[in-house]
Amino acid sequence: MFRLDATRPVHFCDGLTRRDFLHAGSLTALGLGLPAMQALAQSGSVTRDRDVNCILLFLVGGPSQLDTWDMKPEAPEEIRGPFRPIATKVPGIQVSEVFPRLATMMDKVSLVRTVYHTAAAVHDTGHQMMQTGRLFSGGTEHPPYGSVLAKLKGSRHNTPPYVVLPKPIGPTGGNLPHGHAAGYLGKTYDPFILNADPNDRAFKVPDLLPPDYVTAVRESRRRSLRSAIDGAVGAFEASADARLLDANFEGAFKLMSSPQARAAFEIASEPADVRDRYGRTRFGQSCLLARRLIERGVRFVTVNMFETVFNEITWDIHGSAPFSPIECYKNEVGPNFDNAYTALLEDLERRGLLETTLVLAFGEFGRTPKINPAGGRDHHPACWTVLFAGGPFQGGRVVGASDEIGAAPKDRPVTTAEIAATVFHGLGIDLATELPGPQSRPLRLVDHGVEPIEELL
Repeated sequence: MFRLDATRPVHFCDGLTRRDFLHAGSLTALGLGLPAMQALAQSGSVTRDRDVNCILLFLVGGPSQLDTWDMKPEAPEEIRGPFRPIATKVPGIQVSEVFPRLATMMDKVSLVRTVYHTAAAVHDTGHQMMQTGRLFSGGTEHPPYGSVLAKLKGSRHNTPPYVVLPKPIGPTGGNLPHGHAAGYLGKTYDPFILNADPNDRAFKVPDLLPPDYVTAVRESRRRSLRSAIDGAVGAFEASADARLLDANFEGAFKLMSSPQARAAFEIASEPADVRDRYGRTRFGQSCLLARRLIERGVRFVTVNMFETVFNEITWDIHGSAPFSPIECYKNEVGPNFDNAYTALLEDLERRGLLETTLVLAFGEFGRTPKINPAGGRDHHPACWTVLFAGGPFQGGRVVGASDEIGAAPKDRPVTTAEIAATVFHGLGIDLATELPGPQSRPLRLVDHGVEPIEELL
């Protein structure tokens, strides 16, 4: 991944070391130099007249379907939980009282209430499957939606094609990959990661120019940076990585010094009332920053609502430390999401961007129907709800119904692969597109027979 906080040198298996300016393929991590893109477009894999962007709000921790978007008010008390359902703008659709703003905008949002998977009930597998459509196995890491879009369409307006805000997902107990990295596509298509809190008063435009030890080189010499470091990396220059550098250096320098890229991060230029509407929280300001990035050319932005599930108030409501109590949905987590999500939809629509921007909101699984002895709910990947809005997706719809206690799909079960197919279709990408997989073996975006959720389209 291309990180803004890299401070350590990188050591290659052949013993060579290079500066963090070249950190883990960072010069090509922004979708620069895409020789296959024209061929893909000509083959029809990429639909140019559907140049759709995407903002994915990843609700790390796994929201409880029973306390948010699939409430069961007639179920026994130990099932239905402490919150009451409220009516929405769409007759017949109810949501939890913790989302009063969303209730007024339900005509723009559709709910898929029967998503499930059968893998292990741990956070990491859900992170993988919900961002790629597949479970990682046999050492193969599949690319997330943002990396695929970067591969197929490349950068635009000198901005990175795929950005993760504010930080990547950290430890969540499984010690497995979380699905952000480009996997078998290679580090060229890893995301650009902010690694900073846009709600911090000290937040400033990230240094898109080289790290501190390189910025000592005067501005007049930056464009000739290669010659300034040739002596220190002579051995490296003969390697395959150097040839990759040669092919992409000018593009990378152009991006890192781009006024468009830097302007996208100038969140302080937003009016105070706009920032207040999103909520003065890390998540709220990250959602605002996501809109700014999309507006200026970034194709795909993932906003992780939380970095971890330990010792932080999140959706992970086991009920006892180091996890969260169920009451946090009403007091903290719910309002945080409700303000930021609805502000984002309003803002995108007001700026004419909602029709060309998918807005996805989901976690990695749901929660157990029965409240546990600690007063919370545990992991439950057998049934949960995801939210679709924007782009070609129709609002005001409910797809599928869970059983009477929200434990399993009653009808229209939806797999994570179908979620992936729906996202790719919404982005205008042919589902039969093949990517260069491990050992150059072609892999389809989704398996044969997997189709988008047609009720949303």
